[in-house]
Parts: sequence; C-alpha cells; structure tokens
Amino acid sequence: MLRTHTCGQLRKTDVGTEVTLCGWVDSKRDHGGAVFIDLRDRYGLTQVVIGPPESSAEQIDEAGRVPAESVILIRGIVTDRLEGKINEKLATGEIEVRTVYFEVLNLCQTPPFTPGQSDLPGEDLRLKYRFLDLRRKEMQRSLVLRSQIVKSMRDYFETHDFIDVETPILGRSTPEGARDYLVPSRVHPANFYALPQSPQLYKQILMVAGFDRYVQVAKCFRDEDLRADRQPEFTQLDLEMSFVDSDDIIDLIDGLVAKVAKEVLGKEVKTPLPRMTYEEAMRRFGSDAPDLRFGMEIIDITEVAKKTEFRVFRGTADSGGFVRGINVEQAAPQYSRRQIDELTEYVKSDFGAKGLAWFRVEEDGSLWSPISKNLDEAHLAEIKSALDGKPGDLLMFLADSWEVTCKGLSGLRKRLAGELGLIDPNELNCSWVTEFPMFEWDAEGQRWNAMHHPFTAPLASDLGALTESPETCRAQAYDLVINGSEAGGGTIRIHDPKTQSQVFDLLGIDEETAEDRFGFLLNALKYGAPPHGGIALGVDRWVMLLAGLDNIREVIAFPKTQKAADLMTEAPGQVDHEQLRELHLRTAKVQKS
Repeated sequence: MLRTHTCGQLRKTDVGTEVTLCGWVDSKRDHGGAVFIDLRDRYGLTQVVIGPPESSAEQIDEAGRVPAESVILIRGIVTDRLEGKINEKLATGEIEVRTVYFEVLNLCQTPPFTPGQSDLPGEDLRLKYRFLDLRRKEMQRSLVLRSQIVKSMRDYFETHDFIDVETPILGRSTPEGARDYLVPSRVHPANFYALPQSPQLYKQILMVAGFDRYVQVAKCFRDEDLRADRQPEFTQLDLEMSFVDSDDIIDLIDGLVAKVAKEVLGKEVKTPLPRMTYEEAMRRFGSDAPDLRFGMEIIDITEVAKKTEFRVFRGTADSGGFVRGINVEQAAPQYSRRQIDELTEYVKSDFGAKGLAWFRVEEDGSLWSPISKNLDEAHLAEIKSALDGKPGDLLMFLADSWEVTCKGLSGLRKRLAGELGLIDPNELNCSWVTEFPMFEWDAEGQRWNAMHHPFTAPLASDLGALTESPETCRAQAYDLVINGSEAGGGTIRIHDPKTQSQVFDLLGIDEETAEDRFGFLLNALKYGAPPHGGIALGVDRWVMLLAGLDNIREVIAFPKTQKAADLMTEAPGQVDHEQLRELHLRTAKVQKS
C-alpha cells in the first residue's frame, strides 16, 4: 500500500510515529514559509504541515501551488498540535503530521464545484460531475449506510437458512404493469429479450424446484415515468418461501426491520409491527402507505351531511359521494384566510377536488367559517363532536368521491404536518398494510386489472368472490410502510391451476395468451408446486428513508435523471449503423420538438 494510515485514523497515541498518507487536498493555508493542508479521504481529515525544518524550500513552494482536489502523498512524523490549535470537531484534531517527503500524484484542474462548498450547485451539474459529487461527506455517508444495510440484510437471511440465487437479467417479456426495457437479439433476428421488472417468475420456479428459501439482492428495470423516489433501474431485496402464509413472511420481515434499525441506526423497533387492512388505511388516512408519525386521522361525516341543508354537503352525500375531514389541532391561529385559500387551490389542482370547506373552533366552542351560516347549530355541534374539535382547532373537509377525498385529504394531512412541524425526523415508524383488493377496475378499458400481479392468491374466505363479486375479493397481499412510504410489498402466490385459470379469465387473459406470456411458469405449476409466497423490499427506498432523505438519487452512486438519462456518461446514446445492422434494426427519424 502507498499509505500506512488513512486520513481519519491517527490519534494522540500515534505521536512520534512515521506515517505515509495519501488523499485529496481539501483546503490549504499558506502561513508564509509553511503550508498547512487538510488532507482528505473517505475516512476523515488530517492536517499536514509542509514547512521547515522537515520540508525543503522547494517542497514548501510546490505545496503552496497545489490546487484544491489534487491528489498528494506525504510522509512525515505525527506530532501534537500546538496549544490552542486543537480542533475538537475532528477525530484527528489533536495531532498533525510534519511532512518530510511530499509528492503530487495528480494535479486537479479547476473543478466546476468542490465537495466542501456550502452552497450546492444544481442537481444536473452534480450528476454530470458525479465523481466530484461522490467526494462529498454526505454522499459518502449515504453509500456507507447503503452498504451496511445490505450487509445486515444478507446476514439476517443467511441465519434463517435462505439460499442466495442469481436469476437472469436477459429474459422473456412478460408484461407486469410497467413497460419492459427490451434488448434485441443478434442471433435470433426480430426477437427481443426483456430486462426483468422483478425476478417474480423465476423465484416461483425456484419454489417448484424445492429451494424453499430463496433470497437475492436483485437489479430490476422498469421503463416508466420517473419521480424523486423512483428510478428506471433499481435494487430490491427479493425473497420467496415455501409452505408459508402471510403471517410467516410478515413475522420474518419484522425481525429484519428490528435488526437493521438496531445495527445500522442504533434504534430500537418494537415488534410485532402494527398492522391494518387496506380498507382501514384508506378509511383512516386516505392512503395505502399511511404516515403514522402524526395524527390528523380522516373522519367521515357523510351521515351528518345528509341531514343538513348546505347544498355542497347534502348534494354530495345524496348522490353517493362522501364528506370527510381532518382536525388540524391548534392550527387555527396559524392559518390566515389567504393561506387557507392556497390550501384550497392545492387540493383542487393536485387532486381534482371541487373545493375545501373549513371551520375554526372559536374560544367559546362554536364553529365559524364563511359557510357556517348554511348549517344549523345542531349540525355544527355534530360535526365538532365527530372530529373532537376544541378551541383553536382547524377543521377541514372535502365533499367528493371516495377516491378524491382519500387522495386529497391524504395529501393535505402530509402537507400540513410538514408545515406545522409535526413530523419528528428522527422517528422510525414502520407498519404493515394487508388484505389489498385483488382487482381494480379500468374504466377506460372496461376490464379488471390485477392490483399486484396475476399470480396473487385471494384470501381463502374470498375464493367465491372471484366469480360472484370480483370487486369485493381481497388478496393475500401485504405492504411494509416506513414513515409514510411503501418500503416493500409481497403476496402469497396462486399454486393451483384452477384458481389461476379463474384469475386469468377475470383479467381477460385467454388460454393462448397465458401460454404465450407465462407458459413456462404454468407448466412448472403442474409438476408439484408447493404453497409459496414472498416479498420484495426496495433497497434504494430503505436507504433513502433510513438516511432521512427525500430524493432516491442521493443514495445511488450513479443514478439517472427524471428523464432516465445519465448525464455523466451521456447514456442513452446513439450507436453506429454496423451495430444496428448486426441486430437487424434500423431507426426511424424522430421529429425534434
């Protein structure tokens, strides 16, 4: 090794030791005849001094001209810092290295930004020069955390007898909701591989093959519209088990959550994690990934609305809609009419709500708002009682369809919690949502779609609903929620051909189509398939949430932009005609907008 120690390793006990350090010039101070350099690597900072009598005049002069972010090697003696010069913020702050030998390993040109600057440049510039961005302490901390989380996961499953099996990256296109990334085959003209959206079908086949506990840190790909917490290529901890039910898998992951939280964050997570059904989550929080770090639960006052003469409430309730609201406790003094108008525009523009009704609870306990004159005292009292309103509270309501009230109030409670500082950034709140609907109706296509995937098993008690009332059929499905974000999802799979055939019929997948898309799995299920199920945990999402971040690109070494581009390598890029010819492809001219 060129170095004997890292830049975060030396302590007062090393005084008198001859050491060799390598790293980047983080900062430099020329004190006239001696140059002080903070030398940095991913382990920390060490102050090195290039000055007399240890260093020659030539070395002092050279050190004074070395730009920041250059890579240097120094050899010297560890000494105590002078009294009054100790830096208590640094682990190495009690010592410095008096340099005997100094060498520039690589000079740095003037960088577009430096890792230590306080004002970060725009994300596009950071992604283009990702190698500079990755030198920042925050980025390195995130990637170290990621490594620790993945190691903790692997160790946990190894102790539970799981076998790590790699599944193919080049496979068959089996549409699973999002678009596939397709790879043309050179040796099979006009045929394409697909990059996996998940190892779903392969891991089910592993269960048929008798590998009853499979796990893999798997790379997955989806060609879909992106956002801050989504990437076209992502990593998931994927597992499958045989001879289990939902409780077995949930209990297993409870243990994983507790282990990772303890080992990586030093936090205690009480298990079993709380569970609620999908129906309860939507009723109480309007979301299938509810943030339980704060209250503001949704309360339904539709029955009260039916008795009022207020046209907006009464008309919505009588037409089959819902009137639901939240109590923003002690927020009335903090929100002006202008701010409430901004919240009204927010629920209208972002969630399609028709408007936002609201009441302030006055000091005398009465409700006031511009619409309070449209309701009699008895109905106002019922509304206040339903939401447990107290003086200073702000009661907010949406009158609309079930879907709009869910999405609108869920978004509203999250925004208000952020504005009012109700979320403890250090809290780690984990829970489960279970019993999702098997199907969701596609009004445009006039057909049923699988809410998860077409191999999800229904609850045993709901088997009859497959043919009689698909809208009531519940799935053996479960999602892990961390701080209001989905951090993993799984299901128990269908393992008998009869039930699978019924589900395919409902989804409009005929026998020929099923055989074409999933024939290899259906064939495997005929040869002694055990009951099985599994879950996929989003590694990127876990790291983002456990690091307390809100952008998934901050925990991935080389992420794509929201347009699925790699600004550093300039991917995707064009290829030459010879490559296309070998693949039996040609490109169409695209009109530039």
